[in-house]
Amino acid sequence: MNKGTDDEYREVFSTISRSGANALFVGGNAEQVTKRRLIAELAAKHRLPAIYAYPVFVEAGGLMSYGTDLMEILRHAARDIDQILNGANPGNIPFYQPTKFELVFNLKAAKEIGLTVPEPLLARADEVIE
Repeated sequence: MNKGTDDEYREVFSTISRSGANALFVGGNAEQVTKRRLIAELAAKHRLPAIYAYPVFVEAGGLMSYGTDLMEILRHAARDIDQILNGANPGNIPFYQPTKFELVFNLKAAKEIGLTVPEPLLARADEVIE
């Protein structure tokens, strides 16, 4: 897999900003999770409100996320792997699908880009980082 360098990420954000984008959605692939601090930093630098797939992005300085808890998914995957390594038939292991989605805001990130998050939206959040 060809991973993007930090400079390539900087160039992509410059291009996005020059194109006139008003906001950004960042998915949750492994590379993006690994580069979450850089991505949050670049979104702030270019004053792009961004929503992320996982709360770990918000904890790293991103604006907001709406999605599942990545650590919960990984814990379930580890249990499944453990069962398989201990002889369980993979076809007999129930498929896990997350049912809880969390809305998380980072007010420091909002302030940094000059965004005011409406109170009714904050009231619905599962977590607000100040």
